Amino acid sequence: MAEEADAGAAFVLQSKGKWWHAAFHLTTAIVGPTILTLPYAFRGLGWALGLLCLTSMGLVTFYSYFLMSLVLDHCEKSGRRHIRFRELAADVLGSGWMFYFVVFIQTAINTGISIGAILLAGECLQIMYSNLSPNGSLKLYHFIAMVTLVMILLSQFPSFHSLRHINLVSLLLSIGYTFLVVGACINAAASKKTPRRDYSLESSESSRIFSAFTSISIIAAIYGNGILPEIQATLAPPATGKMLKGLIMCYIVIFLTFYSAAISGYWVFGNKSNANILKSLMPDEGPSLAPVWVLGLAIVFVLLQLFAIGLVYSQVAYEIMERKSADVNKGVFSKRNLIPRIILRSLYVIVCGFFAAMLPFFGDINGVVGAIGFIPLDFVLPMLLYNRSHKPTRSSAAYWINNSIIVVFTCVGIVGAFSSLRKLVGDAAEFKLFSSDVVD
Repeated sequence: MAEEADAGAAFVLQSKGKWWHAAFHLTTAIVGPTILTLPYAFRGLGWALGLLCLTSMGLVTFYSYFLMSLVLDHCEKSGRRHIRFRELAADVLGSGWMFYFVVFIQTAINTGISIGAILLAGECLQIMYSNLSPNGSLKLYHFIAMVTLVMILLSQFPSFHSLRHINLVSLLLSIGYTFLVVGACINAAASKKTPRRDYSLESSESSRIFSAFTSISIIAAIYGNGILPEIQATLAPPATGKMLKGLIMCYIVIFLTFYSAAISGYWVFGNKSNANILKSLMPDEGPSLAPVWVLGLAIVFVLLQLFAIGLVYSQVAYEIMERKSADVNKGVFSKRNLIPRIILRSLYVIVCGFFAAMLPFFGDINGVVGAIGFIPLDFVLPMLLYNRSHKPTRSSAAYWINNSIIVVFTCVGIVGAFSSLRKLVGDAAEFKLFSSDVVD
């Protein structure tokens, strides 16, 4: 071990899992309802560039996560088993500031996704409520409060490993709602009420460029997870080779869901694709473009999976809390550890729920998080870590591939952050605190 066992490691990041458990965690971290924004991302890229970006980012992230697992295996064989991204980066790169950089980026990603999961789950409840009671008085923030209450209860699962069955269900739900949406899109394609298909890009060249980089940032956010070391930490040691099996299983699910959602949604709605393809299938005016029961079931599946996603991305925060507040010499369910856990985790979820209600603009935030958060952690740092730990020669293919990926995605991240922030500022006039509508 890199250091003495602490409560965060002993209680939250228990190393008991099998490779397929890691696959369940990884799939929940990557394959979520954000895949329903892929047709919207294609809107800024078009068919050719959209498919190219979806494929190239899939290959790069698989390669990146594989390299990260090799770095973790290398450290473990050297007697320095790391279970936290921040400690791995600081150890391999030998820089104290890198520890705080990763803490900052991970915190931004994990808190942002926790807020987004609560917000989108509240929106799912609102959609169902508005269809059952069109003139009802309940607002979005009421449903966010309901979701927050459920999340407080679920947050008391003590460890990442204890979520393995929940995350298996999450994997099945993601496949379920993806194919329900694909079926709904095929049904909508046959409807005369569907808007005329138009795949043209924006007329202004500068707008096309900024939209393209915003779309690339969104795709990066969808592929990203930023918690692979913590997921690999749940594997029973030795972890060598196990993560590759989990990655392969995860990317089979990614292939099934990402391409089917992106292609079917963009094929039917083109440049009129909404930031959530379910909204395109359920226009504000006129009837739904697919059977109501199909869309209703898809929304229920999305809602249920959002609870799992919120749990997965809260684990790093819970590990930090547990490390500082719990006594490793007492039992995980001892009064000494249980009371602080209930209080701290409940407060964390309440804060996330408050911000979800106060700032309901998910679509724009997605692009910013992708550019500023996921691109450094998932597209740049793994290559740096591998080059530093394994020291490939300058004449090797790995050296040039890794450095090329670092340069390309650093540039993409900078331009993507600028274009995403530009859109965020441009849409600021639509933002209203505690609004009952989610701004795309």
